[in-house]
Amino acid sequence: MSEFQAKMDGMLYSLLSWEQLTAFWQRLDTEAGWYVYAVGQETPQQPSDAKQVTDFISRIDTLLHAEHQERYCGIVYADDVQTPNFVVIYDPSNLGVSCGSSKHRVMPGWVMSRMRPDTLNTHVVPNNRKRWWNEFLNASSNV
Repeated sequence: MSEFQAKMDGMLYSLLSWEQLTAFWQRLDTEAGWYVYAVGQETPQQPSDAKQVTDFISRIDTLLHAEHQERYCGIVYADDVQTPNFVVIYDPSNLGVSCGSSKHRVMPGWVMSRMRPDTLNTHVVPNNRKRWWNEFLNASSNV
């Protein structure tokens, strides 16, 4: 099992409240060499630069607040909520059965990792998420 897969299958801590998520984003070191991976899209070959990470955080935070209209967050997980190296973000439009009682594992929509990610097998990625990801990539490359 790869180190990446071990992280995916290991203990991750939920950022349960929106306030916790906001504080978490502020603690995250954007210059730490993050691989930003949209599950179901091409696996990144190199880490994102600090500007790309900052842009991703801003855009994903906006998306989560707009589409996960709950009083709590609970769909972002990290290996360490103070100094993370691995962050898993579930897509609000594909939460499935989160308690683990389903026969099929719900894959995250995005992973931020300090190690190069493995390709994750996933469901078919909806066109609106492909467009969202491509818009992010295009905006990040036009800096």
